[in-house]
Amino acid sequence: MIETGYAKINLALHVRKRRDDGYHELETLFAFVDDGDRLSVEPAERDSLTISGEFAAGLTSGPDNLVLQALEAMRAMVRPGQPTIPPLAINLDKRLPVAAGIGGGSADAAAMIRLLDRHFVHNGDMKELVLATSRLGADVGACIVSQTRLGRGTGNDLHMPGEDDAKDLAVLLVNPRLPLATGPVFKAWDGVDRGPLGEGAVLAAARAGRNDLEGPATTLCPEIDEVLTLLRAQLPIMARMSGSGATCFALFHSLGTMQSAAIRIADDHPDWWVMGGQLR
Repeated sequence: MIETGYAKINLALHVRKRRDDGYHELETLFAFVDDGDRLSVEPAERDSLTISGEFAAGLTSGPDNLVLQALEAMRAMVRPGQPTIPPLAINLDKRLPVAAGIGGGSADAAAMIRLLDRHFVHNGDMKELVLATSRLGADVGACIVSQTRLGRGTGNDLHMPGEDDAKDLAVLLVNPRLPLATGPVFKAWDGVDRGPLGEGAVLAAARAGRNDLEGPATTLCPEIDEVLTLLRAQLPIMARMSGSGATCFALFHSLGTMQSAAIRIADDHPDWWVMGGQLR
């Protein structure tokens, strides 16, 4: 049993205010790349999680891992009379950088939820899956859907956007291989509400929007500015930082143009992480 933890990007991210519960009120356009981490799962005598891949170092395979927490959440969704989810041997091939603004653990948890629902739980109701697993994190719901969505609240109040004219666009992700924790970036936000996210077609709303965390993140990780400058030099439709960084993305009309840009950037900066794909 195999599932992909699709890389998440924020086409726009507007931070509206700090909430009394410590979270921030957001408006964001989630989009998802057709590539990411890989989960491989098979029945076993007991539950286990192994983590392999380029970005496995430093990740815990204990009960605090979101993949195992997703497993427990889905076991609780098994209806009376249905077979239980058996013990599972899980391997996570960690291909996406950690603390990078592109979903990370949320994408992996969401992949586990989709896999378990398809093979064992058979709920099939995406909204119910999102609600039942909301405690796992604000981005998990959007990552379960893994399609372009407008997120409000802390990001878990999901809505269909206007016309999705970004679907199937080529996308290039670049990270300077520098982890950037979410908490300090939000803490560095200046608290200024710069207005709501626009409505209408996805591309127009994204291009008219912004990422309010780009400035604070760049202060903490100046290399973001270098990545964005280089991406914008490739003449994309748009380029922006995703989430709380440090991954940045650029959208292109054609795969060929994106792939040429990826080769140029990888040649100039072999120490950077570069991944191309298409928006789902």
